[in-house]
Amino acid sequence: MFKKILVANRGEIACRVFRTAKRMGIATVAVYSDADARSPHVLMADEAVRLGPAPATESYLKAELILEAAKAMGADCIHPGYGFLSERESFAKACAEAGIAFVGPPPNAIAAMGDKIESKKLAKEAGVNVVPGFVGEIRDTEHAVEIANGIGYPVMMKASAGGGGKGMRLAYSEADVREGFEATKREGLASFGDDRVFIEKFIERPRHIEIQVLGDQHGNIVYLGERECSIQRRHQKVVEEAPSPFVTPEMRRKMGEQAVALSRAVGYYSAGTVELIVSGADRSGEGFYFLEMNTRLQVEHPVTEAVTGFDLVEQMIRVAAGERLAFGQDDVTLNGWAVENRVYAEDPYRGFLPSTGRLVRYSTPTGSETPYGTAGSAPYTRLDDGVAEGGEVSMFYDPMIAKLITWAPTRKEAIDRQIAALDRFRIEGLAHNVDFLSALMQHPRFRSGEITTGFIAEEYPEGFQGAPASEALRRKLAAVATVLDATLAERNAAISGRLAEDFAPLAERAVMLGDARYDVTAEGYEGGVLVHLHPEEPPLDVVGRWRPGEALFVARIDDEPLTVAVERMRDGWQLKARGASHRVRVLPPAVADLTRHMIEKVPPDTSKLLLCPMPGLLTQLHVSVGDRVEGGQPLAVVEAMKMENILRAERAGTVKAVHHQPGESLAVDAAILEFE
Repeated sequence: MFKKILVANRGEIACRVFRTAKRMGIATVAVYSDADARSPHVLMADEAVRLGPAPATESYLKAELILEAAKAMGADCIHPGYGFLSERESFAKACAEAGIAFVGPPPNAIAAMGDKIESKKLAKEAGVNVVPGFVGEIRDTEHAVEIANGIGYPVMMKASAGGGGKGMRLAYSEADVREGFEATKREGLASFGDDRVFIEKFIERPRHIEIQVLGDQHGNIVYLGERECSIQRRHQKVVEEAPSPFVTPEMRRKMGEQAVALSRAVGYYSAGTVELIVSGADRSGEGFYFLEMNTRLQVEHPVTEAVTGFDLVEQMIRVAAGERLAFGQDDVTLNGWAVENRVYAEDPYRGFLPSTGRLVRYSTPTGSETPYGTAGSAPYTRLDDGVAEGGEVSMFYDPMIAKLITWAPTRKEAIDRQIAALDRFRIEGLAHNVDFLSALMQHPRFRSGEITTGFIAEEYPEGFQGAPASEALRRKLAAVATVLDATLAERNAAISGRLAEDFAPLAERAVMLGDARYDVTAEGYEGGVLVHLHPEEPPLDVVGRWRPGEALFVARIDDEPLTVAVERMRDGWQLKARGASHRVRVLPPAVADLTRHMIEKVPPDTSKLLLCPMPGLLTQLHVSVGDRVEGGQPLAVVEAMKMENILRAERAGTVKAVHHQPGESLAVDAAILEFE
């Protein structure tokens, strides 16, 4: 077995590998850029080596620096994490030449599956179902239009070396192909150094389901069930679960056997994932097609670990050391259900724009010390992260903050644990998607399992405005606000030196929550408070202790758990629970009667401005002063997180002023254009 392992990556995956390595008695080495000098993965490792400046191209993507670090530290193996190195084939070869084991598949398998065009040809030869499409090289835009017309719309344009949602465009018409083909090529070149594009038929009502495979260097290959990854935004996975609510045992067997056949055809070993597009309209179990094979550990691997009981990182290390798999296909069973949510630094209330900045406050629902290879009987929550309070989410890297994984005997229980755990997150300093994730978990369609890759676009066509609150939840929040207000009043009454020494607590309160008003009375008892919201209804029994200044109020209301994030505002409270924030005011009834006479402040009019929706680089500007534009017309392109974002005109108008030029770095809400 190896003595020392270097992880050629950062963040949560580096921490993830280190935990398993330490459990196996293997010393650990971290690498870092200047932006990550005090990051958790650096502090967790036994040793650490600086690579260079913050940009990944000058640090983490420099294979020669990784190898030099491994040699200098005496590491006898390197784990690539999620495959930060874009040229992993050459890197794997370089490791072998240096006498350092590469914890991953052989170079020939990486090469065969790394090219999406060649991998489809190999998959077809191996007897794997493939989507109809054109897998040759496309000369130019006119050739792309010709191919798309021949296949039939809709079609998907993909960068040949792409992944992670980058370099992909969906086209419903010839106009979409003409507009998106060159952008797809540019994204492929910028992200992967390869501008080749292929085009294939887009499957209607598609589900994204993938098979986890694992093989050793002695020819043994098994499949470890499937993962449902259909909840995506811009082709980036958001929620994953195992098993899939759509897949039957017979369908699982067919998909698994084809995945193993493909792996065997390219001499694959280590962990890998065969991604499939599945027709949700086809219940025969035959409607699945090969998308690509990821020759690395996937971000969503924890849900497979949870239902199979295998630590995939440990298995990868043992395979790299030449060990045989200690189990066969008949030993693989799926136990219970696991769900994973990706917590991102992005703002769902502003079109999911990426957010960067310092984590002023970061508290989580659970620690990360969870057994990775345990398929148990007691439900549990696992958190994989690589950030800490006071740390920074940088513009240079992926915006993922953490992965939240829950396991339970049933799908419903696993989802409900997600909802409860998401309520216990406390993240301040930057925008995040916790509310959105909670809304997904509560959505009736998601809970039914009737999902597709278009779920988010279909269910949130006008964007996300917070999870809808039921009347039952609103009543509970009104009761919580009553308890908070009473607790704060009692604390204030205990302050010495007040002008008025007599304290008379409010006998009645008016709780203003949105457009609703609740006239409330409360009576305390040992250990709780009975809150009366209506004289003819039984009171809500609130059990829980909160002290002024605490960020969370953990309570049981009528014996049901509820965690509420609490923030004191100038004129009331901000309460966050179950995927939405609620402004609540607790007032004396007489004061509440007068609030209807208050004039609301009108926000400034920005309708005549083109605002930059995110921090990024202005790469293209298509108009100038005096130009007439039409609704939907492309005006500018802003690049952020290596993604090109086309900014369009919301309505017809004339450009009055141009405030920024291509090449300038823009802050969020920077006014790029002004219209007459």
